[in-house]
Amino acid sequence: MSPLFAQRDSTRALQAVTVRGYTPERFMGGLKVQRADSALLQTYKFQTLAEFLATQAPFQLKSYGTGQLTTVGLRGASSSHTAVLWNGVNINLPFSSLTDFSTIPLAGFEQLSIQYGSSASVVGTDAVGGSILLNSAPSLASNTSSVQLGQRVASFQNYQTQLTARFAQKLNKNWQLSGKTALYGGQLNNRLPYTERRGFLVEPSETAQKGLIQDLYFRHQNHQQVSLNVWLSDNHLALAPTDPVSREITQTKSYRFLSNYELGRTTLRAGFVRDVIDYGKGPTFETDPYHSETNRLILRGEHEFSFKKLTTRIGSEWVHFRTRVDDYDRALITENRADFYALTRYQLSPRWLWSFNLRQAFVTNYDPPLAPSLGTEYRLINHTNQQILLKANVARSYRVPTLNERYWRNLGNPDIRPEHGFGQEAGIEIKQIISPQLQATGSITAFHNRMDDWTYWNPARGYRVENLQLVVARGLEVQGSLNYKTTHINAGLFVQYALTRSSQERVYDATAIEVVGKQLIYLPLHTGSANAFVEFKPVKFLKPIRCTMTWQGSSRRYYTFDNSKFLRGYQLVGAIIESGWQVGRLSGRVVLQADNIFDALYLNVKRNAMPGRNFAANLIFQI
Repeated sequence: MSPLFAQRDSTRALQAVTVRGYTPERFMGGLKVQRADSALLQTYKFQTLAEFLATQAPFQLKSYGTGQLTTVGLRGASSSHTAVLWNGVNINLPFSSLTDFSTIPLAGFEQLSIQYGSSASVVGTDAVGGSILLNSAPSLASNTSSVQLGQRVASFQNYQTQLTARFAQKLNKNWQLSGKTALYGGQLNNRLPYTERRGFLVEPSETAQKGLIQDLYFRHQNHQQVSLNVWLSDNHLALAPTDPVSREITQTKSYRFLSNYELGRTTLRAGFVRDVIDYGKGPTFETDPYHSETNRLILRGEHEFSFKKLTTRIGSEWVHFRTRVDDYDRALITENRADFYALTRYQLSPRWLWSFNLRQAFVTNYDPPLAPSLGTEYRLINHTNQQILLKANVARSYRVPTLNERYWRNLGNPDIRPEHGFGQEAGIEIKQIISPQLQATGSITAFHNRMDDWTYWNPARGYRVENLQLVVARGLEVQGSLNYKTTHINAGLFVQYALTRSSQERVYDATAIEVVGKQLIYLPLHTGSANAFVEFKPVKFLKPIRCTMTWQGSSRRYYTFDNSKFLRGYQLVGAIIESGWQVGRLSGRVVLQADNIFDALYLNVKRNAMPGRNFAANLIFQI
């Protein structure tokens, strides 16, 4: 087993780790993986996944405004090159291969991991730049229950509410039932006291969000488990909400159901996902909205074999799509996809781990490439006070063309080719116990990702989609942390920086020569973030008080392909103060938060100004 480069206490910063405890991370040898600390998720539980990731990892963030579409890209790839998995199921919209991170609540999941680099061999399509892994987990306790109610009040008349009930009950000597029910809702009115900031317009909008997450686990002592996971969400976005003519409304609903049966090393899974989008401008939303819907039926089977130092998991997945979109060239689109894969890890010695993975996908009318990967990790030093881990990975990746790219009337291209790439990375991770009170960790990772047949809605051809020749992303990521802990005080610092160069390196037509070698649009060359905290316990009945300062920065982002125009870089500073109390079985927590303290001006992808200084207060009760 390789060492976990994680915190020894409640330090809140994400650290680079290679997780070994559960699939799929167990088979990602040589890849960089970050796993979120559970206490950190509690602090940010009212934040969306986009807001959380912005301060924790070097993402290329694209936001259309507060409560509006927000997507992320990893390692110089586009937003459609990040796979998002919910309990192992890819939930990217099949229309666009995107997930709106502003609609994902942190409160609904027990485990969050960020995997960097090409991982198609492990998780399948879309994982060209990396993947986000959201997982639920059963409680290991017996005969316990809790109810938690939280309310958030924020600037600009924005409100959010969460109610979560967790339980674990031993049914008899063999079976245990556990799970959770989480209800969440929010109204982001965005009543800003200004309509422009320093000459840039601020787009008015309203967003209403609500959802339900239900997890049930029936566990037997002979290693059987039956589980059911449900996630229902409804997001209603209105732009220019007070203007009956210019108002634009987008309503997105998702219905996700997943059942799982595990017996020893065998896992059988069945799932159903329904995604619906309705859009209208002015009165058309009520009378004749533009409508899109996709239903997915998912079946998967896996079995794991172990032979001394070798562990292999083989499996297959079949997905059936039924899609109706008003602007497609056919009323009903049906499609079948199948994946066959073998995931292998070989513990050559206590110091040396190898992983080899292989996946072949089959898609109606398409032939995605074979996707192998090879990774290794070697513990150069493995002492009590010092650990040094060397890592490397090479992998082939692919992305199946989206339904929009193939079937959009007049602009889609039925002959579009699947994207495919080849990624390489190498890194070093260090953990040093300097003294009984002081611990340091650090990592450096270099990567190179070549992506062929990148799809592009070409303005020179009336925005008809076509394949670009070649895009190359390369860069360097650096992360480090310090943690100091005594009987009376706990303090820590986490910093991360990424240099990402991503450009088209081959001409797709004669008019495009000026864009070759230029940074891709909306991808900053430099990104960074930092978190510093101090925690102390003032009096007996209060829980420790924690004060945190956050910083995130980004260099300029070009919004023209020839890099002639750009959005200026920005730096954002925030602060969080939190504490709590315990009286018998009732506990509570207060979190006060200030964002963009210095009122920095920064623009979104529409070149509209984002909000300035703002505040929020969270109050949480649990019994």
